[in-house]
Amino acid sequence: MNTWKQNWEESKKNYLDWWQGKGLVVSMWEHFPKEGAPHAVATPPPPHADFNQYWFDPVWRAQKIHYDLSRSCLRADIPPVANTHLGPGSLCAILGAELSGDAENIWAKHIENFAGDIVLDKSNKWYQTHIDLMKECKKLSQGQYYVGCPDLIEGLDTLASLRGTQEVLMDTIMQPEVLEKQLQKVNDIWFEVFDDIYEIINEDGEMAFCYFSIWGPGKVAKLQSDISLMISEDDYRRFVQPYIRQQAQFLDYSLYHLDGVDAMRHLDAILEINEINCVQWTPGIGEPQGGNPRWFDLYQKILDAGKGIMPCWVETNELKPLLDAVGAEGLNILMHFQSEKDVDNALKIVEEFR
Repeated sequence: MNTWKQNWEESKKNYLDWWQGKGLVVSMWEHFPKEGAPHAVATPPPPHADFNQYWFDPVWRAQKIHYDLSRSCLRADIPPVANTHLGPGSLCAILGAELSGDAENIWAKHIENFAGDIVLDKSNKWYQTHIDLMKECKKLSQGQYYVGCPDLIEGLDTLASLRGTQEVLMDTIMQPEVLEKQLQKVNDIWFEVFDDIYEIINEDGEMAFCYFSIWGPGKVAKLQSDISLMISEDDYRRFVQPYIRQQAQFLDYSLYHLDGVDAMRHLDAILEINEINCVQWTPGIGEPQGGNPRWFDLYQKILDAGKGIMPCWVETNELKPLLDAVGAEGLNILMHFQSEKDVDNALKIVEEFR
């Protein structure tokens, strides 16, 4: 690839080290506008007619992504990734839920009177939207950036989007065996859809994943179970852990998204999954973000288990205390960059540790 990112080979090495629990990545989620000339001449699309076009018109959306990325900062270890997300958890739409969008978000509406059938229909409009968007982005990218895999999501979270959270939680009590069969079906379909997308977006056997902007050789993804906030440790080991383990075994590199202080009780079960390479930490609304010293013991526990960590939304003034506390091995730090001056300041700090 001949990407718009000038130091990409150096950053790739940093990512590979991080996946192995060593080394340091300094990146961010999404992008901000670069200073100076764009990476390339690109034409913006015409103004969107409505939010349906803004999110779900593959041709319009691919042109908008291409234009924005041509004017984005790619310094430090920020990867050159086109963000093709279609919601959080768009696998539920591929399985029959309905998507809609507003100015900032994509929403999924669960299926009324869901009958329990979980079937992959490749004529489904949302499956076709996914595939068409990947192809349009790949057509424009021309090896200058990666087309990111959208955030499909899996397991109980997908079932909750199909049926409703309360219904799924009741199934853990009322019909656990039926729930387990549904979870396995969701996993099997996840594998098939992921393979379909990978065939389109991979670049010489490498790929990027939109959520948290991760890159790696082979198949790479973020995994999660946000509904785990509402279940016990025993139920996590029954209804989440086996299916996350299957996914981690399917992937070459995996990042687990640990979301919220109430999900911390499941960390031991997560660390038991040998195939998970790294853990990302999202404290949640109302909590101090990833650079706060409150989380340093959490990071150390994850590192001691032989896995990398991803603190998120770290401010520049928090970077050095974080590195002083937990070291510079096995960290992918998602910074809260707002300008190239922020990047310069962070890189000066990082030089002390690399």
